[in-house]
Amino acid sequence: MTNRRVVLVVGSGRSGTSTMAGTLRTLGLHVPQPEVVADATNPKGFGEPRWVVDLHTELLARSNVQVSDARPRAWLDTGTTSGDHATRERVAAWLEEQFAVADELVIKDPRASWFLGLWRAAAERCDATPSYVTMLRPVTEVVGSKQMYYGRMGAGSDQGAVTRTAAWVNMMLHTERATRGQQRAFVRYGDLLDDWTQAVFALGEAFDLTGVKTAMAVDIAEVHRFIDPSLRRVTMTWDDIGVPDRLRELADETWQALDAIADDDSTKNQEWCDRLRTAYAAQYADAEAFAHSTVVAQRRTAAAQARREAAEHAPQRSGADRVPHAVRAMVPPAARQKLRKAMGRERPQGSA
Repeated sequence: MTNRRVVLVVGSGRSGTSTMAGTLRTLGLHVPQPEVVADATNPKGFGEPRWVVDLHTELLARSNVQVSDARPRAWLDTGTTSGDHATRERVAAWLEEQFAVADELVIKDPRASWFLGLWRAAAERCDATPSYVTMLRPVTEVVGSKQMYYGRMGAGSDQGAVTRTAAWVNMMLHTERATRGQQRAFVRYGDLLDDWTQAVFALGEAFDLTGVKTAMAVDIAEVHRFIDPSLRRVTMTWDDIGVPDRLRELADETWQALDAIADDDSTKNQEWCDRLRTAYAAQYADAEAFAHSTVVAQRRTAAAQARREAAEHAPQRSGADRVPHAVRAMVPPAARQKLRKAMGRERPQGSA
């Protein structure tokens, strides 16, 4: 059996994915370099390979999909974009370069869930075993954290909360479906902060990660310093986030289903997620139907704006240019020449 391992840390951003990736890195797994630089939103680092982030950003742009996209059909668009042979070869070639550095890799990026088929195919081409860790955090905390660190969306806070809540449901349910049948685990962010050793060492055994299973005392002590319970800086509830009741109920049940899978990854709980995914698609279709007039109006406004900008940038024609050619031809050549000279548009000698 191959010793090569690719652990993909997936799930919604602001769910503890950076904490999990940083923990695995500290215990010996390799995060491909260079990494995205830490900032105020994540002072202890993101644990994200820059190459991976750039790749996913490129593929999302080609798919016309956002990082947090609430549309169910967005999964079809990203799957189509990333399913071509050239892209899979490109990722496989990059993975081979990383395996020259280490046999056990950890790849984390909130965009990764959109391209799990791509990473699975690339890992298999490299004779590597892919594994998936989905981080779970209550939706209100995820949305609240995004509102706090990434800013408001749209004209008001409620609009941003609705969009982000819907995107969370879409992301989490499809991530569960995309990893089904694979080597996977669901880890609650709260459990990771309370006692990371139980969750992470269980992963080490389940995924057969040498780096985790053979971690030294100095590495374990370093993780204790790295994981700070105060990292859970946002603990909002539905009272702090205004979303429609139907969406709130669907988000709550999605959390309950995923929370159940964390303890029991059974067919029963997977089918529960299937029913929720169908219900979400139907609810989103209703929302699109209600908003159709708004979408049409926005398209008309954008088209009118484009026409105005095109008119402003169009080259201005002189009065002479607007005179029909047949009329200009009736003017004797000598007179035309005098007119051009007077207007500063005299042609060089020898021209017609």
